[in-house]
Amino acid sequence: MTTLPPGLKPAVLPSPLQNLIVEKLEQSADSVHLSDLHALALQVEHNLRYQHSWTDLHIHTHSPISNQLLPRPLVSGLPPQRLYIHPDEQIELLKNADRKRKASKQAQDTLDVEVAPEPEWVLPTRLNEKWTLRRLSDVFNAISIVPPTADENGTPNPWRTTKRVLLATTDSDSTITYYIVHDGVVKPRQN
Repeated sequence: MTTLPPGLKPAVLPSPLQNLIVEKLEQSADSVHLSDLHALALQVEHNLRYQHSWTDLHIHTHSPISNQLLPRPLVSGLPPQRLYIHPDEQIELLKNADRKRKASKQAQDTLDVEVAPEPEWVLPTRLNEKWTLRRLSDVFNAISIVPPTADENGTPNPWRTTKRVLLATTDSDSTITYYIVHDGVVKPRQN
């Protein structure tokens, strides 16, 4: 073990996440986006996989609609649970759960509502970026309602009729905050 002279501190080593991002950027040297945007997408992908248990994660550089270059890399994946339920779907799910509860003739105080997760688009951003409606519109125009997945056999959700992205806002301390952003006006949820 090496001892340092008095007054000298050990050098700060890169974090495992920094090492991973550098390694992935070197592997994808042919990326068409700026390396900092691709690194941001890798950081968000890492956060979703290891902090939020998402699966089937992919980084997209081209539009699934036109195959044109996306305004910036987007991430898609499957969250462990549904992120958004349309208000009308929520009412229908509660009615179905109540019917099942009454049919089972068991004394239950709660309704068991089961909702399968859906693939989601994720838009990696930095807190200091200025987003306009035009920039968001450019992103929405380039994506499909649901991201392409390896398993296209699933039944599409008939309630999902508008595009949405999960806006992943990364702060300088690596904290990531997620917001759901819809394309257009969405019916408000009922309390």
